[in-house]
This record gives sequence, structure tokens and C-alpha cells, in this order.
Amino acid sequence: MLESTYFRLQLPEETHVKQWITERDGEIRIGQNVLFRGKSDQWKEKRFHVLGIKEDVGPRLNGGRGGSDRAFATFIPRFLAVQSNQFLTGNTICVHGFIEPLEAIGDLSNKHVDDLDFLVSAWVKEVADAGGIPVVIGGGHNNAYPLIKGVSESISRPVSVVNLDPHADTRAMEGRHSGNPFSYAFEYGFLSHYSVIGLHESYNNQFILDHLKEMKAFFTFYESWLEKPFKFQADIDKVYDSHFQNPMGIELDMDSIAWMPSSAYTPSGITVDQARIYIRKMASLEKVCYLHLPEAAPRTETEEIIVGKTLTYLVTDFVKEYQKHHI
Repeated sequence: MLESTYFRLQLPEETHVKQWITERDGEIRIGQNVLFRGKSDQWKEKRFHVLGIKEDVGPRLNGGRGGSDRAFATFIPRFLAVQSNQFLTGNTICVHGFIEPLEAIGDLSNKHVDDLDFLVSAWVKEVADAGGIPVVIGGGHNNAYPLIKGVSESISRPVSVVNLDPHADTRAMEGRHSGNPFSYAFEYGFLSHYSVIGLHESYNNQFILDHLKEMKAFFTFYESWLEKPFKFQADIDKVYDSHFQNPMGIELDMDSIAWMPSSAYTPSGITVDQARIYIRKMASLEKVCYLHLPEAAPRTETEEIIVGKTLTYLVTDFVKEYQKHHI
């Protein structure tokens, strides 16, 4: 079992599986077909590797609201309950469980994020070394850095990343938190090119905008989609065309979706259907190397339904579209 100073990887146990799986006579759910990682190396035969991260340290250190530690628990039973049919059977998926704190974290510190970076990047490298695609649900956007690092170390080259996000997350390297994962990834040579679309003009400081230019990043603004709605698809197509043959990580910050319970809750943003369009298009890229869906932060029963089903749509879209084009 992977473990660090403050966090551990909890593999699925029988009690977890019983809580997560729903059965019904005459139907097969994907939870009955996926592999739950155990002690053997059988998991290495699967293409998609689902991991939850139960932490909100990164967002809180960045001034966001807590709750991203709850996203995976709302997602996993709903995801495993979808129908196994001609569109998606679940046979190519392994569920690895979740990363969680060893104990309640009191006084927050950047050292907690550093420690989480170590554990996440170790897991990601292990999956990438086996030829798998990590699918990471929950936690803060701080986990983009160890995702990029783990894949880059596995393939011995930097990766490109596309992100749909109101915030560029290229803040100063002032200690690790959810606002600067791409700054660290670029500075340390793990990120070759960064594309971020749908930025909100008034929620990125001038340092961030200047830093994007220094990184030679490609970036667009949500306000342009308000003025010319066709530019949403045009931006997606442009990113797709420019990264078609590069190892590419796919990021979608749940903050980007209007009214989505998240660490930076907003009434102005894309729809769930637009998020699905983005994921479905990017999943067809030739060298997709991971999917990351962070920052959802449900608090009530209704918010859990919204978050759980939205994440389920996005992950099933990703897997189905990837398999349609690559398997």
C-alpha cells in the first residue's frame, strides 16, 4: 500500500465494494464488471484507472471553500451503477480506491500539499508505467502537478495539458496549493505546453496573465463565448488540432460549470452539456495520458446528486469516446 507522512492510498475492501455496487435483476451494471484493485498485478491489464482523492487542503490554502474531499464518495456509487451495455461495459476499468489523510489535518501547511504530491505522483507513475490512463476524481486542482509529474517521469518527456477553467492556476511559486500547479509543473520541466480555455477576465490577477504569456501558453476567455457563442467550439477545435499528436493531459475544473457545488462556486459559467462536449472531443486525442476532474465540493444531499451524476457523465463520456477512437 502506498503511504506518505500524512496520506495513504486506501485500496478497495469488501465493505467499500458492497457500499458502492448496486444490482438489479435483469440488468448488469458496470460495477459488476470493473476490476477493484487488490494485491495481484491483474490491474495492470486494464486501460482506465480510477482514483479518488479525499482532500481539500490545496483549495483551502488557496482561499477556496472546503468540501472537495467529498466529491469521490458522491461519484463512485453513481458511476458504478450505470448500465453495462453496448456503449460501455466496464471491462476496461480498474478502481484503485482513494487517497485520504491518515488522520484529521489541523493547522494547514504547504507541507501537506508537498506530501500529497509525493503520493499522487508515485501512484500516477505506477499506472503510466503499466500503460494505463489515470482518471482522478475529487480533491483540489493542486493535484494537477503530481499528475503531470508522474506521467512525465514515466514517459521520460514533458507533457502538454489542456484545461477548461475560470482560473489559470499559474500563481506564484509561493508554496504548493491549488492555485499554482501549472507554474510548478512548467518550472520543473514536466509541462511542455499549457492551453487553458474559458478564463474569467476578472478572476485572474495580472501576474497570472503575464505568467501565461511568459509560458507561451494558449489561453482564451469565457467572455468571448458570451459575445460569440460559436467561439466555444472554435477554441476546443483549435486546442485539439494543436495537440493532436502530443502526450496530452485533460483537465476540467468543476468550478467552470455554472452553479456547480465547488471550491469557487459561480453563477456564471459553462453548462454541464458544454463540459461534456469538451471532454468528448479531447478524449479522442491520439495520445491522451490522463483525465483530472477536481474541485467539486458537495455539502448537501441535493449537491451530492448534482456532483455525483455530473462527474459520472464526464467520466463515462471520456471512456466511451476514447474507446471509440483507440480501442
